[in-house]
Amino acid sequence: MLRFMVSPFAPNATKGSFQWCIRFDAESTSAVLEPAIGAEGKALFVAAHGAGSDMNHRSMLKLSEVLRGRGFDVVRFNFLYREKGSRAPDRMPKLQACMKSIVEDCRRFTGSGKKLIIGGRSMGGRVASMLAAEGFSCDGLLLLAYPLHPAGQPEKLRDAHLPKIKVPVLCINGTRDALCQKDLMTRAIDGLGWQMQWLEGKDHSFAVTAEIGELAQRWAKPL
Repeated sequence: MLRFMVSPFAPNATKGSFQWCIRFDAESTSAVLEPAIGAEGKALFVAAHGAGSDMNHRSMLKLSEVLRGRGFDVVRFNFLYREKGSRAPDRMPKLQACMKSIVEDCRRFTGSGKKLIIGGRSMGGRVASMLAAEGFSCDGLLLLAYPLHPAGQPEKLRDAHLPKIKVPVLCINGTRDALCQKDLMTRAIDGLGWQMQWLEGKDHSFAVTAEIGELAQRWAKPL
């Protein structure tokens, strides 16, 4: 059972899963910390949801389950629009401000050499990538179903900020993703040093499997 807390946390808060409320700019949203399974986590992953989901969507729950089994502590959270029950995403500056506030509040968990990784699925991963491109401090980006362009509009690339990212990146996309044409993505990240993993035949809604957990664990180990 989740415990509910209002930040700041108790000193032993990370010993079990708990939910808390983060307040900023006269608004607030929910977040959940779930510790690694079986051993102390070596990295904390702050996972942002996609535009049409929320922190409790089955895809986010599965992502947390798989990564926790591979040594990650995982934080899921709602962007403000989803916390309010809206389905229309906030504009990018507000999305970034929300994620930045969440991550800053989570930094208390990253002591004793624990790495801080940010990212998420689709829009959530894009928000994290834009923060990293602006110099926001983290140890790596883990991106799933990265939306390089709008569906059916490959000419509208969202790649201008990608060369500014200076931290290690693991990006996992399906080869049939309507929001990330493979040849365009390959060209966009050429020379950037990303670890790009393509899931053959998978689309934008690919399921998170044990394979993805293994990829993330191997990638994060040398960070």
